[in-house]
Amino acid sequence: MSAQSAFQPVRPEANPLRSIPYRQNPGAGFRVRLLTDPPGKIELPAFQNTIVAIHVGTSVHGSCRRDGFTHRGLVVHGDVEIIPAHTPSVWEVSDKDTFLSLSVPPELLDMVAEELELDPGRVEIRNRFSVRDIQLESVGWALKAEMECGYPSGRLYLDSLAVSVATRLVRCHSSVSVESTPVSGRMSGRRLREVLSFIEDNLNQELPLSEIAGAAGLSVSHFKSLFRESVGMPAHQYLIRRRVERAKSLLAEGKMSISQIAFETGFAHQSHLARHMRRVLGVSPKALREMLR
Repeated sequence: MSAQSAFQPVRPEANPLRSIPYRQNPGAGFRVRLLTDPPGKIELPAFQNTIVAIHVGTSVHGSCRRDGFTHRGLVVHGDVEIIPAHTPSVWEVSDKDTFLSLSVPPELLDMVAEELELDPGRVEIRNRFSVRDIQLESVGWALKAEMECGYPSGRLYLDSLAVSVATRLVRCHSSVSVESTPVSGRMSGRRLREVLSFIEDNLNQELPLSEIAGAAGLSVSHFKSLFRESVGMPAHQYLIRRRVERAKSLLAEGKMSISQIAFETGFAHQSHLARHMRRVLGVSPKALREMLR
């Protein structure tokens, strides 16, 4: 049976999440971690769970060998790696590499497949190198924020996010997925990766849209349209969010004053950082530093 015929679309009136039995704790065995690998070669054994790794922070050059394939190139913030269960891999990175690791147990993938009226035995998660997936990335950032705050929203919220990750894997990154048609009006993967890397490498600098658009080789108006369609938010908003997240990381390290952190993340002054951090994270830098201690 082909992937096309095996795929069963959700009926428009159906809500798959409504029928999922939360009493079975779909989040059990689902694990969220923020990890950092040192430069050099890293050999990973085969895991029982499927691993979704979302790159965080500064760009790194690297290569990966997995399942008989090799991928080399620049890895940027938001790039997604999908490592199927029972698949060892070998990585080599040029610099410190930080990533959000989502460990998805097979029982959760099977449950989601059944809820989507698919045969779990026919669902095989695909090996993916540095793909862009706005929906999967967004769920990852929600999980990261929940983890960093100590899981204040409880089991039901964690379960719903775990189910979202598993559903996205089955729907879009498995043997029963339908290949999506490229969306017109988006940047190519190479160009988007170059733009995001340029932003990450220059967060401490003043970055007018004209300069970012120039790095992409586009006019400002064309760049604004393509970026929003590719990333899911305006370029200015993305830049502010990345600066706030970088500031959050520096606050957690506890090595700089808040005024130094504001300077290092491209804000004009401490109150400028505080204003945007309250808007994005709902908390002041001083309060966040206390929370992260």
